[in-house]
Amino acid sequence: MTLTVGNLDVRYGGVHAVRDLSFTVAPGEIVGLIGPNGAGKSSTLHAIMGLAPASGSVRLGDRELLGLRPEDVARSGIALVPEGRRIYAELTVEENLRLGLAGRRSRAAVDLDPVYELFPIVREFRARQAGALSGGQQQQLAIARALVAEPDVLLLDEPSLGLAPSVVDVVFAALEAIKGRGFAVLLVEQRAQRTVAASNRSHVLGGGALQLTLGPGDAGDTEKLVAAYLS
Repeated sequence: MTLTVGNLDVRYGGVHAVRDLSFTVAPGEIVGLIGPNGAGKSSTLHAIMGLAPASGSVRLGDRELLGLRPEDVARSGIALVPEGRRIYAELTVEENLRLGLAGRRSRAAVDLDPVYELFPIVREFRARQAGALSGGQQQQLAIARALVAEPDVLLLDEPSLGLAPSVVDVVFAALEAIKGRGFAVLLVEQRAQRTVAASNRSHVLGGGALQLTLGPGDAGDTEKLVAAYLS
């Protein structure tokens, strides 16, 4: 199902974090949200998940989600991989994975093989305490945990933050595979050039508002990217 965000506004008291933002993410697409710190990227994800005060519209297919509790948004088919991963260090990798089942809509038998195929390291270390994993391995676990719920839409908040370049490659390769499996992916990222190259389109936010939309062909245009951030 397509995620449709329409005229979204987010305010925290006197702070206008997101202003009249509209975009769509269809199945089999990666859509990027990029921009400087404080541009409203994470606030947009939080509003979609019901974690921030918002007005406007957030629809998944024909269903309006704005105003629902976060747990009901999750059960509607949207999963968030938050910044900082937030795995449970004292639990095993597999126990962390099974926590993702809370947002699952189907009562069919659980098959973890699809996420193990995407992230072999998660399979390899499934009996290990999650706190013993490296940062990159924990990030892979966090994405795998979100996918266990079998969402229609996957929201990711800075998945490459603090990762070594080789691990960033693994994460972006996994996102391409997730896209290929028909998920709709909304990606908030600090790596602008990498995001523009990987996404069907990337929306540049500034001051909470949409400033510019870039396509994959713009990834090599450094001047255009820099100008977008300074606009």
